[in-house]
Amino acid sequence: MLEALLAAPALVKVLGSLAIILIVNLLRAPLLAAILVGALALALWTGHGLGTTAFIALATLISPTSLLLFCIVYLVMGLSNQMDATGSMRDLVGAVRRRFTHRTALAALPALIGFLPMPGGAVFSAPLVDGCDPDGAILPDLKTQINYWFRHIWECWWPLYPGVLLTMQLSGLAVWQVMLYGLPLTAACLGAGYLFLLRRVHPAEAIAEECGEAPRDSLPRLLTPIIVVVIGYALVRVGYAALGRVMTLTHMSDFIPMGLGVLAAILVLQRQRPLPRAVWRKILLSPKTFIMAGIIAAMQIYGAFINAKLPGGTLMGVMDAELHAWGIPLWAVTILIPFISGFTMGVAFGFVGASFPIVISLLGPNPAFGSLLSTAALAYGFGYLGMMLSPVHVCLLVTNEHFNTRLHRTLPPLIGPAAVVAAVVVMVHLALKVLVK
Repeated sequence: MLEALLAAPALVKVLGSLAIILIVNLLRAPLLAAILVGALALALWTGHGLGTTAFIALATLISPTSLLLFCIVYLVMGLSNQMDATGSMRDLVGAVRRRFTHRTALAALPALIGFLPMPGGAVFSAPLVDGCDPDGAILPDLKTQINYWFRHIWECWWPLYPGVLLTMQLSGLAVWQVMLYGLPLTAACLGAGYLFLLRRVHPAEAIAEECGEAPRDSLPRLLTPIIVVVIGYALVRVGYAALGRVMTLTHMSDFIPMGLGVLAAILVLQRQRPLPRAVWRKILLSPKTFIMAGIIAAMQIYGAFINAKLPGGTLMGVMDAELHAWGIPLWAVTILIPFISGFTMGVAFGFVGASFPIVISLLGPNPAFGSLLSTAALAYGFGYLGMMLSPVHVCLLVTNEHFNTRLHRTLPPLIGPAAVVAAVVVMVHLALKVLVK
């Protein structure tokens, strides 16, 4: 029995570890514990000993990438708590509710935060969505799904996202070319999100009497912290690229400009609405922040075992070889490799980095532009859907943590909107294949 388990295909091992995470969470264990159990199961199932497992986990936690990620999460949580303590979050929610219908406000707030490509950014928008439901009339599961789904509608083409940047790098496509397939996918996400999620919310109009007192500031001023993050991120990226033209510079992590942008937003908000030291002490030592950081750490460890070297290569490489050995058609491989990568990694730059070199190589040398563009649309679209349905997507996990919901209840209702988007992905792929030469 043990030998049969160890000899199972790599795909079975990965999907099995994800099933373990879902089952452990279903048994009402905390998300942090569920992910750690799944990571340990994956490590042992793929042949790592206890010593190697511990070494990989420790090396992951103290790596520069992980440390920068922890700093980003800490800053993002700090900004969110600061906006809550200053009342600017309440005012922002009130200003949006006064201008839009109940349904539109619920979708607009996470979509707005979606322009910030910050790791686990859904934890920033979750309190905003919660603020649109002061009476608790909407089920927590539905608020989880709305926050998570609409937080990611721009990730198909918005060039600040690392996954989009890596797509352009690996495929050679320009921003406007990525937008040719990305914008229709965003439109499909909006439509599917309305059909399957927002229609379940009572269509009450947002009238001023229901929104409490008028906000202290105008909507543009309330949006200042978010605007500062976007502008700060872009300025650091552009400035560093310009500096790299006149001198030799090492590669800069995407986390650095994002961290600087969030830090600038914190300083700007402190100037707008100062907080005393006692409040800052509570913000900096918030237990919720450390819980979120722990979930991020567990996710990093799980991802490390996905990417760890094995005798036959990485898990993704082994799965690719298995699919070819099983005689899977080329078009199916173009769908399956990105989808499985997204499903197992739960992050866009992960599925792009793991699958696009394989998918692009299948086109042969010097592929026609139409073939390259249509293939990129198909691969990215299904990788994106795999990411959105992944039980290890950080944004889903932190949203579940905020609303105190469970994975087995929040994931299945997303299959419907994902199926609609999948149909659009296929149609866009076929249209590009026929129309673009």
